[in-house]
Amino acid sequence: MILTGPAIAAAVQADEITIDPYEPSRLSPNAYDWRLGETVRVCNGNLDAATPTAFTEHPISNTGLVLRPGLLYLGITLERTGSETYAQLLNGNRTTGSLGIWVHVSAPLGHQGHAIRWTLEIRATRPVRVYPGMTFGKLVFLTTSGTPASYQQQPAKYASTEGIDISRLYEEIDGGTR
Repeated sequence: MILTGPAIAAAVQADEITIDPYEPSRLSPNAYDWRLGETVRVCNGNLDAATPTAFTEHPISNTGLVLRPGLLYLGITLERTGSETYAQLLNGNRTTGSLGIWVHVSAPLGHQGHAIRWTLEIRATRPVRVYPGMTFGKLVFLTTSGTPASYQQQPAKYASTEGIDISRLYEEIDGGTR
């Protein structure tokens, strides 16, 4: 079940949901509007699942950064979000989609117990300028069923994520020895 905007506000007030920074005006009928952070990584060259991804990191200035087609960008949310009570779904929205930006299509699930600034997968269909702090998508909170299992208590690959993170699939392929 998806929480409504008023239910999200009540859960934030009760410390059941973390959204930092939190702005009540960013609530919609059943989601929270999240924003793009201030840094992106541009993944360089050919990508290989068996090796760490090479990247260059770029700040997004107040005058913006032009995203180019054919490149994979890894960004970060401005907000740190999470909950021990609820799972999360992070999505792009119609506004960014209308600009030809595909954001976070492959990994929208935020597990219970994982409070993070999300690493974002970003692709542009045409050159488009983005700005730090711009609304970039919607975050939905979901009730869960069954015995809670906190992500932080599991042997989870990304449990210690603090910033933009590259794929760690290479750790599974040949034990990361390639």
